[in-house]
Amino acid sequence: MPLIVGLGNPGSKYAGTRHNIGFELIDKLANRLSVQLKPGKGLFYEAKARHGEHQLTLIKPTTYMNNSGNAVQQAVHWYKMQPHECLVCYDDLNIDAGTLRLRPGGSAGGHNGIKDIIQKLGTNKFPRLRIGIGNDFRDGQQVQYVLSPFDANQREIMDIAIEKAADAVLSFTEEDIDTAMNKFN
Repeated sequence: MPLIVGLGNPGSKYAGTRHNIGFELIDKLANRLSVQLKPGKGLFYEAKARHGEHQLTLIKPTTYMNNSGNAVQQAVHWYKMQPHECLVCYDDLNIDAGTLRLRPGGSAGGHNGIKDIIQKLGTNKFPRLRIGIGNDFRDGQQVQYVLSPFDANQREIMDIAIEKAADAVLSFTEEDIDTAMNKFN
């Protein structure tokens, strides 16, 4: 029963922003799997779901992005999981908007939410699904960029990417990270 964690910032102020693409993915999966998120036993919302013969748990931290490690650590401990059983889904401005990259582990790549998760879990060996948001911003404007909504053209691209990302998560759940990587990278 893998944990599927989508990163983002809580609150309506951040809804629809580039940094909240992980939350959008969790919402898409909850809708597809006909489940509703509810407060969990920690700093997160959760929903247990079934896809075919496989169970999974959807997680949305209630912490801000840079403190995501606290919520992920609590969810991993609550469900008695190992970090490698937790797929973390998040925005990445180092890849083109709409591009997906699955990996079994690795560095934070400059992402503060992932940096915090690595620090709190004590390992970088957990699978990730990076969803490209592009990097069309001027020097010094990175924070404003990730906290802003997509323009109309990018929104169309991202809606398609979220559908593909949901397919990738379900492939990860049904098969494994290697199979999902071969299909969606």
